[in-house]
Amino acid sequence: MNFAEFPWLTTIILFPIAAALLIPIIPDKNGKTVRWYALTIGLIDFALIVYAFYTSYDLDQPGLQMAESYVWIADLDLKWSVAVDGLAMPLVILTGFITTLAIMAAWPVTLKPKLFYFLMLAMYGGQIAVFAVQDMLLFFLVWELELVPVYLILSIWGGKKRLYAATKFILYTAGGSLFILVAALTMAFYGDTVTFDMSAIAAKDFPINLELLLYGGLLIAYGVKLPIFPLHTWLPDAHGEATAPAHMLLAGILLKMGGYALIRMNVGMLPDAHAVFAPVLIILGVVNIIYAALTSFAQRNLKRKIAYSSISHMGFVLIGIASYTDLGLSGAMLQMISHGLIGASLFFMVGCTYDRTHTLMLDEMGGIGQKMNKVFAMWTACSLASLALPGMSGFVAELMVFVGMATSDAYSFSFKLVVVVLAAVGVILTPIYLLSMLREIFYGKENPALEDEALIDAEPREVFIIASLLVPIIGTGFYPKMITQIYDSTTTALTSRIRQSVPTLVESEADVALSSEVLQAPEIESVVN
Repeated sequence: MNFAEFPWLTTIILFPIAAALLIPIIPDKNGKTVRWYALTIGLIDFALIVYAFYTSYDLDQPGLQMAESYVWIADLDLKWSVAVDGLAMPLVILTGFITTLAIMAAWPVTLKPKLFYFLMLAMYGGQIAVFAVQDMLLFFLVWELELVPVYLILSIWGGKKRLYAATKFILYTAGGSLFILVAALTMAFYGDTVTFDMSAIAAKDFPINLELLLYGGLLIAYGVKLPIFPLHTWLPDAHGEATAPAHMLLAGILLKMGGYALIRMNVGMLPDAHAVFAPVLIILGVVNIIYAALTSFAQRNLKRKIAYSSISHMGFVLIGIASYTDLGLSGAMLQMISHGLIGASLFFMVGCTYDRTHTLMLDEMGGIGQKMNKVFAMWTACSLASLALPGMSGFVAELMVFVGMATSDAYSFSFKLVVVVLAAVGVILTPIYLLSMLREIFYGKENPALEDEALIDAEPREVFIIASLLVPIIGTGFYPKMITQIYDSTTTALTSRIRQSVPTLVESEADVALSSEVLQAPEIESVVN
């Protein structure tokens, strides 16, 4: 059998959706059978993803691979067109990995288990489709359909304010999606040829004013999902009411959809407009880092504290995207993958802690470290990963963004210096609020209101989930090429293309001299080399 011609992506997308449709007929009274069924489907689909990657994906090819195209609605020129490249493939693998672990994390769910696992498996296929489709109209459809399971999971299995959080989520994200539809129709009908194919649209020569309008609209749409300040306010509310599996999917996958689409469409399809908006992205990235870090520092609710931490980390993605360097864009991709793993681990630990303490307020915790040694150890490892401890994936990703920005020749040295210094403030704030959070949860005087019999240590299922997340986090920290080799050829080709649109910025002689001295410093030179 010729595995290169097998419809891997269509199978990977449709298999969990088709399996979800069988859930209603599964005989199950207490939910135990359906959860094992969902986990089995998740594992099989993840195995298919890994197998397809090793048998059909070429690391050295920068373009689209594993392409499949079938006419769906001929009158609308709507095709089922899927393919992956270095931007999509690592995120498809991440989706399969995180979603499978999220299904395992949903073990305690007892309310309407059949509906819950149906939505989880439907999300599985929908999320992969977002990264794989290569038709703009189809992209809009799967982007919208993927929102429905998230809304239902929030509104049915969320906390006390779940309806408010779910409604805010759907209004923000669906409202942003309108910009995707308008941009898709505009780009498809512009020129002599009507097409929704992304590659064909990218080849069109749009006038700069139209490009700027399209870029601005798509930036709003994807800025909501990433999220970018001030379009971020739905995320703390959604995380504040979500359950642990929903947390893992929100932080691990959904936020990455915004970053992926920003690179795929704004950067790849509208390079001239990107040259104008790039400094704006950097400024927004710095604002994200500092504002969200300060806000996280002030939060007393554990879920909201981690939610704002996620917003802060996404600022590095914006800076890397706008750096115009191979290293910066590679760092942005690695930051998305790294945060997907770290964010999922932190929010899973939030769920574990809430199950035992029945509170999310830090003022009501304290002194439980001696009774829950494993939980304490897992919390500490995940927090150290989030604060970018050397040896963890977050450190490598953020360092790549910093050096990529510092070595960029698209900006003046003074601008780069300000950006790096301000972003470093966020890096300093992160360990402060994370380590203080650990102190408040596990050290000090124990709250007498906490029931001793509820403070049980981590069970094997919980240890396995965190260990599964920490292995790639630490592995990437020591050997980042394990991840970067998947997308290096694609990001290098993309950077080479968009650099042709960079306006030449004239620096003063003092800036040039100072920049040269900094780049020749041993610690910077060693990283670049």
